[in-house]
Amino acid sequence: MTMRTQDRDETALLDAMAEKPEDCLLMVWSNQRSRDIEFDRANDLVDGGAISCATNTTASQFQAAIDALRAAARSGDKARMLEQLGLPLLYIDGDGEQVELDDDQVDALYDEVFDARLIGAIERLDLSRMTVVPERGGFFELGSIWLVVDKAGGRPRLVTVNRQALDEAAGAARRKAQDRQGEPVPEL
Repeated sequence: MTMRTQDRDETALLDAMAEKPEDCLLMVWSNQRSRDIEFDRANDLVDGGAISCATNTTASQFQAAIDALRAAARSGDKARMLEQLGLPLLYIDGDGEQVELDDDQVDALYDEVFDARLIGAIERLDLSRMTVVPERGGFFELGSIWLVVDKAGGRPRLVTVNRQALDEAAGAARRKAQDRQGEPVPEL
């Protein structure tokens, strides 16, 4: 990092600190070497509250994890996907049975856990559709995909795949689409 970039980062951090001293982002930023202050401020609030307060990391860290997960899913590269996991991975099957999978088990059950529907859901992850739960992490698709932070200011990892919730999310989406059938399209 050049001195000019470092000075700019320091100035931006000092400006942010002067704006809102009670802000959770300030505490999180103090644990990070690089920061995306504008992005973090613009995207900190999601369903459930502020990402920074609930998870002790930033929106930009969640976005980096989401981008890496989507890229791994699109690549079809099992090794890339496995790099994004936090182990043990909690897998909840369609019947609600819970199993904590270690490295070897995830490898052996990869095709069952990361089937086409889950890969599709991962490809569609969107930070603006995340819900956070304080001290638990952030989830998508009614809890079918959970990302958790294990270090203050750090990047989240995929730690839970809930097939039962994914099935429920798909059913809810179908019902919503069916409920809208026959409704007139609003004029602009």
